[in-house]
Order: sequence, then C-alpha cells, then structure tokens
Amino acid sequence: MSFQPIYTREHQQNGGAARAGILHLPHGPVATPVFMPVGTHGTIKGIQYSEIEAFDIQMILGNTYHLYLRPGLEVIQAHGGLHQFSGWNSNILTDSGGFQVFSLAPFRKITPEGAHFQSHIDGSRHLLTPEVVVDLQVGLNSDIQMVLDVCTEPGITQKEAEKALVTTTAWADRAKQKWLEKREGEGYLGSLFGIVQGNFYPELRRRSAEELVAMDFPGYAIGGLSVGETPDTFREYLELTAPLLPADKPKYVMGIGTPDYILWAVENGIDMFDCVFPTRVARNGYLFDWDGKINLRNAKHRLSTATSDPESPIAGYTYSYLRHLFNAGEMLGPILVTKHNLWFLQTMMNQIRQAIIEDRFFAYKNDFLSRYT
Repeated sequence: MSFQPIYTREHQQNGGAARAGILHLPHGPVATPVFMPVGTHGTIKGIQYSEIEAFDIQMILGNTYHLYLRPGLEVIQAHGGLHQFSGWNSNILTDSGGFQVFSLAPFRKITPEGAHFQSHIDGSRHLLTPEVVVDLQVGLNSDIQMVLDVCTEPGITQKEAEKALVTTTAWADRAKQKWLEKREGEGYLGSLFGIVQGNFYPELRRRSAEELVAMDFPGYAIGGLSVGETPDTFREYLELTAPLLPADKPKYVMGIGTPDYILWAVENGIDMFDCVFPTRVARNGYLFDWDGKINLRNAKHRLSTATSDPESPIAGYTYSYLRHLFNAGEMLGPILVTKHNLWFLQTMMNQIRQAIIEDRFFAYKNDFLSRYT
C-alpha cells in the first residue's frame, strides 16, 4: 500500500544539510525544525495547553507506556482519543514505550515476541509486542507513532548490540504490517516512523539504517543517542547516521532538548526533537537565557532586579522574586519558569528556521553558541 509523503522541504541551507520544511499531519501542518514538549501523562507538567498554543507550538509528545498503564486505553478511547481526553487540538507524536522499558531494566525481559515488564505503579506484569504497540497508538489516535524498538546503553559488546538490532529490525517489520492493516481496515491516518539503533558501532548503525530504509517508512528517528554518551560521541554518531536516511522524509532525533544539541542536530539535517529537559530543569529553578542557563536559586540573585528577555511571557518578574518563589516552595515558581523555558525554545526554533531560509544558519549557530556556552 502506498501512502502520501508527509514532509515537504522548503529550503536547505546553502552549503549545508540544515533544512526548513513542513510536516503534513492529520491535525494540521507543522513547521520544521520543530521541538516537541513532552506530555508524559497527557499533560505537560506545570503549564496549560492554551499557554503553549499561544507560543505557536504545533506538536507535542505523548508517552504510550505511561498512558497505557494509567489511565488506560479504555479511558482515553471513551473520549475519542488522546486529543479529546487531554484537550490538545494540534498534533501528537507518541513514542513506543521502548525507552521506558529500557529504563526499567531490572523489571523487564526482551524476547523475540516482545518486551515483558512489570509496571512501576503496581508491579503487574505486561507484554508489549510490536503489534500491541501499534494498536495502542492507534487507540490514542496519534498523528505520528513510533515502532517498538530495543534501546541499549553505552558500553555493551558488539554481539549484544547486534542481537538488539536484529530484534529491532524484526519488530519494525511486524509493526509496519500491523500499521498498514490499521490504515486499510480502520482508516487510521497517523504515520509510523522507524527507529535506527545499532548502539555505538558504526557498522551496526549503517546496517540498521539500511534495513529500515528498505522498509519505506513515512519517517525515521535516530534512537539510542543521548543515553549517557559523551557530547563528542553524540556528535560522531549523529553525523554518521543522519546522512543514511532519505532526504525526502522527516528525520527525528529522540530525547534531546538542549540548545547546543539541537543546533548540532539541525546542522546535520534533523527536523524533529523532543525532551523533558526544559520543563524538568524549570521545576528545579533553571531558566533558559540567551547567555546560558540561570540558576535562580543562586544567592547572587537575592537582590537582583534583572528580568528575563523583554519578550518572555514572564518578563515582569525579577530574578529576585523568582528565587523567592523557589526558596519558599511556592508552585508559581516552577509554573512561571516552565512557561518561559518553552517560550525560549520555541522562539529559538523560529529563529533557526528563519536563519535557514535566509541561508545564514551557520552564522546563527556560531553566534548563539558563543553566547550560550
């Protein structure tokens, strides 16, 4: 079964791989490069959807593993899907749950059939197969869904990495067949992305990309990065893997949300990113600034009348006041800084996109990093 391409490239940086484009998705177009805030439980911690809509954020990420365990698919389907259940009117990408299973190593077992694991909530036992994961994401009515994969940590042997790769490829093929059944039989409109694995072995990365590209997915993600490796290793394997993926399809690096990593990825032609980092650090008092992260708990801000960027939605609050909120344990502190950090990243993505369109991405990246780092 053929399907319509979901990506249109609008402009590519002269002399580079950075590109600006559009994702054509069921809940409307999404301008790329795009950063997706993470809504693990059907909500982005500390902020209402109406507030991020005001920043023109067009896509968020939902977590299949967590939503499957709580509140459960039956509850979400009773509302007609995750959009209606959570009140989000734009696009949702859902991950497969593979990373969550990976992070629960003591409670899981990987077999050719699927991923066996114990719930972190009540200890109940579950099995996620490639087919079950597709069914779950169809039930969520995801605009983009991810295949179930085997994520591996740095430092494993090549033999172990190859075993995980063989399973990931087999699962991807099974997931695609199930996805095609859902499109043909139920009229499901969401797209399915393959995930490149291979750990930190170049030949395995190349093999994974080659096998997945042959399956002709609507889009591709690079998995298994930002899992504890050094920044130099991240860049090395990003630069190795990105060119192996089709130029006419969207490319997604999973789990990155710091400005420097995003800029490196954009430079290599990556279109999509997600991470809990901007909201997680916000809850701990770290505010993104063009000159780097600011630790609002630092004593030097006790008397500070400085404020964030004048365009920021929280520009009316001084660093001294924000510091006071965190030290007093007031929930308003994390709420305000979460709002600012998501505004900051969306503003940055808009600037990156414009810089690409105007063929000045390299200058933008260098100028940004010279201040931020």
